[in-house]
Amino acid sequence: MLPFEEQAVADLLEDPNGGLVVVSSGLPLASLAATLLLHLHHQSTSSSSSGGGGGGCFLILSAPDALKDQIRRRLVESQLLQVHDVASDVPAAHRRALYSSGEGVALFLTPRVLAADLLTAHLLPSRVQALLLLAAHRSSDTSADAFIARLLRQHRLLPVYAFSDLPHAMVAGFAKAERTMKSLYIRRLHLWPRFHVLAAADLERSPPEVIDVRVPMTHPMVGIQAAILDAMDACLKELRRTYKVDVEDLTIDKGLFKSFDEIVRRQLDPIWHTLGKKTKQLVADLRTLRKLLDYLGRYDAVTYLKYLDTLRVSEGVRSVWMLAESSHKIFELAKRRVYQIVRPDGTRVSIAKGTPTKKRKVTPSSSKKGKETENEDSAANKDDAQKVNAEASFLLEEVLEEAPKWKVLRELLQEIAEEQRKGDGVVHEDENNECGIVLVACKDERSCLQLQECISRSPQQVMREEWEKYLLGKAELFGLHKKKKKRSQQPKGFGVLDGEFPTGSNENENENAGPVSISKLETNALLAAASGISSLTKEADAKEDSVPSCGKKGSVKGKGKRVPKKTLTKRQASKRKNKSTTENDNCQGTDVESSGKTDEQSDINVSKVSAEDAPAPASTSDNVEDFIDAKMLPPVQFYALDSDQHVLDIWKPSVIIVYHPDMTFVREIEVYKAENPSQKLRVYFLFYEESSEVQKFESSIRRENEAFESLIRQKSLMMIPVDQSGRCIGPTPANEPEPLLSQNSLTRKAGGRKPTGKDMQVIVDMREFMSSLPNVLHQKGIRIIPVTLEVGDYVLSPLICVERKSIADLYQSFASGRLYNQVETMIRYYKIPVLLIELSQDKSFSFQSASEVGDDVSPTNIISKLSLLVLHFPRLRIVWSRSLHATADIFMSLKSNQDEPDENKAMRVGVPSEDGVVEDDVRAENYNTSAIEFLRRLPGVTDSNYRAIMDGCNSLAELALLPVERLAELMGSQKGARTLKEFLDAKCPSMIS
Repeated sequence: MLPFEEQAVADLLEDPNGGLVVVSSGLPLASLAATLLLHLHHQSTSSSSSGGGGGGCFLILSAPDALKDQIRRRLVESQLLQVHDVASDVPAAHRRALYSSGEGVALFLTPRVLAADLLTAHLLPSRVQALLLLAAHRSSDTSADAFIARLLRQHRLLPVYAFSDLPHAMVAGFAKAERTMKSLYIRRLHLWPRFHVLAAADLERSPPEVIDVRVPMTHPMVGIQAAILDAMDACLKELRRTYKVDVEDLTIDKGLFKSFDEIVRRQLDPIWHTLGKKTKQLVADLRTLRKLLDYLGRYDAVTYLKYLDTLRVSEGVRSVWMLAESSHKIFELAKRRVYQIVRPDGTRVSIAKGTPTKKRKVTPSSSKKGKETENEDSAANKDDAQKVNAEASFLLEEVLEEAPKWKVLRELLQEIAEEQRKGDGVVHEDENNECGIVLVACKDERSCLQLQECISRSPQQVMREEWEKYLLGKAELFGLHKKKKKRSQQPKGFGVLDGEFPTGSNENENENAGPVSISKLETNALLAAASGISSLTKEADAKEDSVPSCGKKGSVKGKGKRVPKKTLTKRQASKRKNKSTTENDNCQGTDVESSGKTDEQSDINVSKVSAEDAPAPASTSDNVEDFIDAKMLPPVQFYALDSDQHVLDIWKPSVIIVYHPDMTFVREIEVYKAENPSQKLRVYFLFYEESSEVQKFESSIRRENEAFESLIRQKSLMMIPVDQSGRCIGPTPANEPEPLLSQNSLTRKAGGRKPTGKDMQVIVDMREFMSSLPNVLHQKGIRIIPVTLEVGDYVLSPLICVERKSIADLYQSFASGRLYNQVETMIRYYKIPVLLIELSQDKSFSFQSASEVGDDVSPTNIISKLSLLVLHFPRLRIVWSRSLHATADIFMSLKSNQDEPDENKAMRVGVPSEDGVVEDDVRAENYNTSAIEFLRRLPGVTDSNYRAIMDGCNSLAELALLPVERLAELMGSQKGARTLKEFLDAKCPSMIS
């Protein structure tokens, strides 16, 4: 443990109220929490042994899975505290046993379970030693964490320790840190930024060797990045013209982060219903452009083009940025990284945006033509097969641009392996065998898998497989569209399958009777290439069916399965035509090579990658050189940053290659090196030179420093109220100002004495503790009784039952039909069923914008669905609420002059007994339900007149005696009355002849 961590824990233990700790992202939050628990346990055992009381369990809330595993590992290693994970499905009796197990127990709980156990007295506050919250940036006065802190602090002084490693989230909104501290009953704020004197001294005492590698981007990548930034700048300028957002927040630097969406939506949500479609689309376009900028350096060229094609289909109609000139540049440069359209004579076709073929510009052949083609023989055969007149067809020239970082990564691994071979003896004397591991940190699992393939095989093969998948996907999509259209009148033997396509102006085929557009030429060329791949794959499958395979012996050993036959490369497929004579030789050579390679290659694994998704290297004979190069490489471990797993202490690498730079992971490396000062560590940072990747990394550090500076200023000015004993006073009902009594009440009502109000109580369903409404009701002084309800969410009185729906839940309930059943059961068992529609407090009090409200009833419109629901259930009452606090006030007004609900009766409502009888059925008490169902099935009786019939007669026997005139008056139809009367008076046929 580092000295600055010990100082942070010592500062926390000084205040009996606890404290809020905000650390820089990547600093050891798990170590702080585990060390604090061990110190608290030591104090508890010492005070209990001296007769001072103490004891109890430690509660840990809001812990992510990765952080939970780290804390558990550290506590288990200490062998002082028992650690239990109390999930929501653990029975109540087992939870009660864990709570009363005594000292030395740390429990990981969910807020929903803990709040219910505190309200039902399954857990007494006297049995709790301390409360730890590991996501303080999510806490507010209406959060579940604040609810639990209030329940625990009602009767005793209980320390609450809150932690957060997201400083920028603690400055979001007005006085976020101060409001969080008040809601958690905390007085002190402890800030530990990276630039803190103690933290900087500890982390910089023995820094690792850092090598910054700047990789130049290709010209198309530079052009795409510039075009995306231009599109983002144009969208920001359009958004500034609305004069409805803060201009200072609309910058390119802030637009690189996900929090930018939250900043914009926080400002626009209150007026969201007044915004036009263009403004709403601009907000969505900024999110899309940020993803495009991030994926440019993360994914390969083919995957990036595939994502752009998806965007063109999904957002092409309504998107704003696609209408700009820069969007055309993005798409064209992305295609240029993968393929180009050329004439058979080698001249390249370059066509401006939206122009027909008559505006083609022919440029000389590129000097790189043919370099990207792996097999010249197969390419020549393809050219011969597709050789036609230059004016009648075009060809597809493959570019398949590799990511520049791939080559640099392979060179770095070869350099590391060379250095390890030179100093092999020194390494084994001073360090463990595990210290030769090279850790490659990537952003996500997909990048880890792709880099593993590039290292174990070859980048050209990886790009070839992605290209074939892209082509086959295009062909499949074209086949789906073709089924919907009529068959063309084209003569047989001519078309895409022959490798050529017409470009002339056939008036019967084109509506414009003009030249063929570039999009159609491009599509046809892609489909021609896809047909060639599919035919070669079929030939390869036919050959493999007749020749025994020995590919398994030559593959690299790893976490993968074999590549499917459909994804084999064209080069492999074409070479297999002449492979039958040399098959046995290849098998023997493979056996010799594989015997010396499996031990080395078994160390190349992928972290957090599914075995089903990890393709193994392809067959042996074509990649002998690649396997030799892979054997020369050191053992490599891949780590996905999105997995949030801390693996440095487990793998103990000697070299770390940060493929996608991340500020949090950089801090973890610094802490790991500071905790292991004797171990040699070298870190390589791979940056794209002059890219948004560098800008985003630098902006993240700058944003965190600005957040800490803001917190330092807030700490010097914040005011936390305390009582005379030094306890922090939170937002409790006792602090709210009482209403002023009138002057007359001073003499008329016992000298102005405040009358004792009755104790209100509300029965709440256990599932509703996922929301914040029980917390707000408890703030208002209402007693909360958590039970499992079969009907409704809240029971306010024996007559009133409430089904609460948020806007998102309301749409889902209508779509699934669940709301109809819920309302039907409420009407069956309660006299006053209520549907509460609750809107968010920070959004506009508007269900729909004016432009979305139609003139007629539509089955897809939410307003129409609500209208039909009310027409079908006339006794249903709909209540609209603008916020949680407004809902609490509505509940209090509805409960006035009403009896308090019975907990036992509410639990039995809707639950059948062992005999299948449902107790407390309000409908069964007032009406004969069997007779009602029989009445509704009689001819002439409809949903609109059966209630009038019930009001006009007391029984079915009386109904049978009514005359036709009385029936017509009740039913509102002479025809229906005659039909019903004829049915009732009809004679039954005799069974006896």
